[in-house]
Formats: sequence, C-alpha cells, structure tokens
Amino acid sequence: MASPLSFAEFQDFIRQHYHPRDSARGTPATFMWLMEEVGELASALQRAASQQDPQALADEFADVLGWLATLANMHDVDLEDALRRKYLDRPDPAVHKS
Repeated sequence: MASPLSFAEFQDFIRQHYHPRDSARGTPATFMWLMEEVGELASALQRAASQQDPQALADEFADVLGWLATLANMHDVDLEDALRRKYLDRPDPAVHKS
C-alpha cells in the first residue's frame, strides 16, 4: 500500500515536473486545459451512472487536481495552506462562504 500523499507533496511534484512548460504556456491556456479536464470529469461522472469504470473516473479527478495544482503553482498559491485556512481552521467548518 502506498504512503499517504499530502497536497503539498503533490503540488511540489507537479512543480518539479511541469512548471517550466506550464509557465511558458501562461495562465489563459493553462486554465483552458483545466476546463477541458473538468469537462472530461463531467462526462466520466455521467458514464459512471451506467458503467462500472471506477479507474477512469478516478483518473479524471486526478487530472483536474493536477491542472489545478499547475495553476496554483503559476500563481504561488500553496494549496495545502489555502485548504487548511479555508476549511479546517474555521470555528465551524460546516459553514463556509464560497
């Protein structure tokens, strides 16, 4: 069994392997890649209702997180810190503003 992966470790992996190419592409084009992956996730979710292909669905979730990490890296956003401040460090985590 693989060891747990933190958001920080994942974001660092994405930075180390893809940052030069992602930065050269720029934010608008990278955002469009993220949107394409969100569309693929939407299609996979629709198929999941009628087909049993959990790995394909999991792969699309992973792709969305990968492109989100890419954009966060391009804008120096620490996702783990942002998630902690937004959701975990609140007095009542069940109540949050979008």
